[in-house]
Amino acid sequence: MKNSKAFIIMKKELFRVFGDKKMIMSLYIMPAIIVIIVYGLMGKMIGAMESDIEEHVATVTVVNGTDDLKAIMDSSGYKETADVTFLTEDEYRAQKDELENGILEGDNDLVIYLDPDFESKVKDYENGSAVPELDVFYNGTEEYSSQAYYNFSSAVEAGYQSKLLADRFGNLGYLTAFTENVKEIYKEEKANTQFMSMMLPYLIVMMLFAGVMSIGVDAIAGEKERGTLSSMLITPAKRRDIVLGKLVSMAILASISAVVYCIAMVIAIPLMGMDSAGLSSGGFGAVSFGFVQIIELFLNMLVLVYLYVGIVGLLAVLAKDTKAASSMISPVYIVVILFGIMTMFSFGREIPFYRYMIPIYGNALAIKDLVSNELQFINFISSIAGTLVLGIAFTVAITRAFESEKIMFNA
Repeated sequence: MKNSKAFIIMKKELFRVFGDKKMIMSLYIMPAIIVIIVYGLMGKMIGAMESDIEEHVATVTVVNGTDDLKAIMDSSGYKETADVTFLTEDEYRAQKDELENGILEGDNDLVIYLDPDFESKVKDYENGSAVPELDVFYNGTEEYSSQAYYNFSSAVEAGYQSKLLADRFGNLGYLTAFTENVKEIYKEEKANTQFMSMMLPYLIVMMLFAGVMSIGVDAIAGEKERGTLSSMLITPAKRRDIVLGKLVSMAILASISAVVYCIAMVIAIPLMGMDSAGLSSGGFGAVSFGFVQIIELFLNMLVLVYLYVGIVGLLAVLAKDTKAASSMISPVYIVVILFGIMTMFSFGREIPFYRYMIPIYGNALAIKDLVSNELQFINFISSIAGTLVLGIAFTVAITRAFESEKIMFNA
């Protein structure tokens, strides 16, 4: 192919991109910088928000607080996270509206109300009578208020209830019919890669298409609009060579773009504050590929790029200019994103092999299984075959479109 017309056209397309510093900057460098900056800022902002919530001392008001409740608050360390004010019934009635408005406005985080004779009702409870109630007021739309309620519920409420029941019955064992002994059984490699198996397929199918889209529109529709493609068509070069040269160059450029995005993501994820321990425990890390898995991932990405090049190439050929091409490709991009999202929620059941034959969706499923080391050979072959067949169909369609004078010259 080295001296063929297709190879010459491919070199021309590659030189057009790599010979232009502005195109290199817009296609490869700026997207990577933006990804790193955006994820870095997200990490800083999320970390600052979490630290702010953890360090916030909640404003808590307790009405008719009993000695037992105060003791639990002291012993549990709850007062280290909250500034607690105790009010009597009369004081509460005088400040009730102010306290409730304070919760709405964010000036007050939590109000805990007990009946004046709350503990007497608990002690004297009889079967069939009304169960004593402890009223808790908080604002679920405010992070400070929600955290204050969570801290109270986990650190104080359960302990207070146990104390009251122990006082009533003497031995809490009488209230326990059985204890739960949970033994979780799972595949460690799947647990360690759970998050990545959700996100990586989505990112790959989306980023590969974004790379092809940004390159393919200008490579074909852009040249039609500028008239340079018409000049190429009247040269001695066969049109199938022109098609081959353009499609191969688009695939190379798009693959480089995908690699750049992946490298940017590898750099960006730690900037979000996810260290190696956190990555592993959260399902981000512990992703390791053997030689066979690397080949399977490479082939899946290769056929995806081939299909994307076919889709974008055909739409760019049919369009009269870059604006029309972008309008035609945008709905396809949305479909690609939806396929990626669908795989994020495909879990907990056996997926039949024929679904892997659905182009794009099947590739994403295969990549997801690959990350968690669960990809079966029949599913891998199905994902490759379905996408490859459709890619060939688009290639044939592009070749025939190039043979049409009406399409190529916008007649």
